[in-house]
Amino acid sequence: MRNVLVVAGAHANEPVGGATALALARRLLHEPAPRVGCGWHFLLCADPDGADLHRTPRPGSLLDYHRSFFRPPGPEQPEWAPSLLPADRLPPETLALTALIDELRPVLQVSLHATDLGGSWVQLTRDIPGLAEPFAASAAASRIPVENGASDAAGWLSPGPGIFVIPQPGNEAAGSFHPEDTRLSTWYHAHRYAGTTAIVEVPMWASDLVDDPAPHPDPRGALRVLAGRLTADAALVGAAREHTRPAPDPAGAALLRAVDWTLALIPRIAVEWTGAGAPAEATAAYVASVDAFGRRLSLRAAAMLLRVLRARDHPAAPGLDRLVTRWCEEFATRFEARWVPLEAQVAHQSRTVLAAYDRLVAAGRGA
Repeated sequence: MRNVLVVAGAHANEPVGGATALALARRLLHEPAPRVGCGWHFLLCADPDGADLHRTPRPGSLLDYHRSFFRPPGPEQPEWAPSLLPADRLPPETLALTALIDELRPVLQVSLHATDLGGSWVQLTRDIPGLAEPFAASAAASRIPVENGASDAAGWLSPGPGIFVIPQPGNEAAGSFHPEDTRLSTWYHAHRYAGTTAIVEVPMWASDLVDDPAPHPDPRGALRVLAGRLTADAALVGAAREHTRPAPDPAGAALLRAVDWTLALIPRIAVEWTGAGAPAEATAAYVASVDAFGRRLSLRAAAMLLRVLRARDHPAAPGLDRLVTRWCEEFATRFEARWVPLEAQVAHQSRTVLAAYDRLVAAGRGA
């Protein structure tokens, strides 16, 4: 019997996956076709400790979402840890996930992810022919834009809008500013058993700007501006961080580790955006995706630092609170953000999972 493994909650700040996993499990009870000769398995939360620190059920605004924001640093994220740590230092969540993959040997592993604001896209460790069509139809049915120029996937093979295949080893398109090597993540653990992993992203707030295929008139100039803004924003957060004492409590310490990790990434990203590898040609969607990526980095660092300062009644907390509020408002205004109902997020993610499995079997790779 073939197996499919659906993983939710790999990132603490992306809670929709748990709801999708439950909805998908219920749906499969009433749809026998995907179950013929296949066992479906669901991991409802890959990072329960991280999820405990990020608590924003049904946020009413981006500010609500960031009030209790938490995303652990890379080495503490279950899927990323193997790409950043030696085998003897892997966290227990990673060991549990890889053991489950070893037990099930899934033909398809699906990792359910989400973004705060933007569109939907899929990353694949191997191409799944024919997935682009049902994916696009599903996104349209849920009124979710397709992020056809995702900054996470710059330069990657794209068989169709919103579908991106992770580059092979040695390909510079992998993204040099990222400290992790995607191919060492748990996404590739399924390759030991000839499996494929699909990472399905859906937005909480949608923006049509990330679905604009028109050529941008000056992408290099735009990226220089975005890099400058990112550097300046990070400096504001860094100044507040310099005057923050170490946290004695586990939650505060985790938040500060995440702040430091995020701030450390930013200089490398700014160099990447302004270096020789910056694209001379790009779509408006790609530049918008980069814009959103930069905004969320500095905003996340500020939001997590604010949680620490507020817990201490630190005198810098009110000023940082005003900064986080302004950045959230500017983010939403710039991208004309509209809330995607949770039911629509779940429905689109569920349909995409089933389409990925269906096309994988049709391609003869689900035997």
